Amino acid sequence: MQAKAVPVGWRDHKLGRAGVVYVIGGWQSDFSRNWAREGVTMPEAFVETVRTGLEASRLDAADIETGHVGNFVGDLFVRQGLLGGLFAYVDPVMNGMPTARHEAACASGSIAVLAAMAEIEAGRYDMACVVGIEQMRNVDGRTAAEYLGAAAYTGREYADATYVWPRAFSDLAEEYDHRWGLSYDHLGRIAEINFANARANPNAQTRRWDFGPDSFRADDAANPVVEGRTRKNDCGQVTDGAAVVFLASAARAADYARQHGIALESLPRISGWGHRSSALAYRDKLRLGAGDSHVFPHLRDTVNDARRRAGVTSVEQIDAVELHDCFAMTEYMAIDHLGITAPGEGWKAVEDGVIEKGGRLPINPSGGLIGLGHPVGATGVRMVLDAARQVAGQAGGCQVEGARRVQTLNIGGSTTTCASFIVERAA
Repeated sequence: MQAKAVPVGWRDHKLGRAGVVYVIGGWQSDFSRNWAREGVTMPEAFVETVRTGLEASRLDAADIETGHVGNFVGDLFVRQGLLGGLFAYVDPVMNGMPTARHEAACASGSIAVLAAMAEIEAGRYDMACVVGIEQMRNVDGRTAAEYLGAAAYTGREYADATYVWPRAFSDLAEEYDHRWGLSYDHLGRIAEINFANARANPNAQTRRWDFGPDSFRADDAANPVVEGRTRKNDCGQVTDGAAVVFLASAARAADYARQHGIALESLPRISGWGHRSSALAYRDKLRLGAGDSHVFPHLRDTVNDARRRAGVTSVEQIDAVELHDCFAMTEYMAIDHLGITAPGEGWKAVEDGVIEKGGRLPINPSGGLIGLGHPVGATGVRMVLDAARQVAGQAGGCQVEGARRVQTLNIGGSTTTCASFIVERAA
């Protein structure tokens, strides 16, 4: 009798090198815009983004073979779904092109990038357009909070919270305080660094904002509490915005390089990726990770999966990080999950200046979600674009000197979905 085959589960998934996918170019909207006030619809912004991105990247619409969209709650904010159908309005040549929309809360853009990469690596297509987009400033703050709360476990958590996500990451602050101790001074400094970085970013939502001497302290007047331990300036922004990247196979990237007289080695490429998920509810994630050295072991493993696929063996080989600072507490948590410090010791990287733009490992030279802005479905795509600009030496005032390898870390919900990319250049 023949033995029954044992199925291969996700724990046995291959962690070899990723197929090489190049970032040919891209574009980002100005995150300070309010589309509703301008009379601009989200579909119109989508068309503008792709058309401008094609022009900026020296591509034609006919070069694109497949399209992917990252979007979380277009169905709620603007009552519009099926966003893959918007490509046909960019150019008639895109009519009939295969497209798809991807949703993973704040990680929606990264999942769209992963889907496009998979198609390229499988040999189905050689050039993909990935758009991340969200319109969120057309409703009042409480309504926006209600819509964004759809990424929590509805009916099972945070029913008493006015603002779900500030409460959730306040709970994370409580967890860190319980395990290791936590000073608000370090959270305030994280926010201050991100706002400062945003001043050099011409697309940042907060680039012209002014702050006083107490804006990053536990001061109830200058920096009031939103929920629990989360204060106003700890928070990522509610943003209208879009970003696009064009991904290509090695063969198509080589053709592009020859056409434009540039070295293939100078083009940014995605050399590694990580993608893991956990339970929907915050408390369930704590329960599932109980006993581990890190609060969210699946997030740490996401980071390490990306590095292993890229052949990166140490955090010291990373030159900069674009990570998901939806709240200052989220970045504080990410510091130790990235391996910059031991668990619970993120304060050391803050105090020593490690994460500052001129530090050993700058975090969010773009300004991040706190300073640059957070159009939810666009964030993962924007991170890849900023990482590509960094390694290509095209990040302008946000440039980290000598950056050749950048890691992204994008999360959806209370780390329910985690995604990370390594973006680098060969020369």
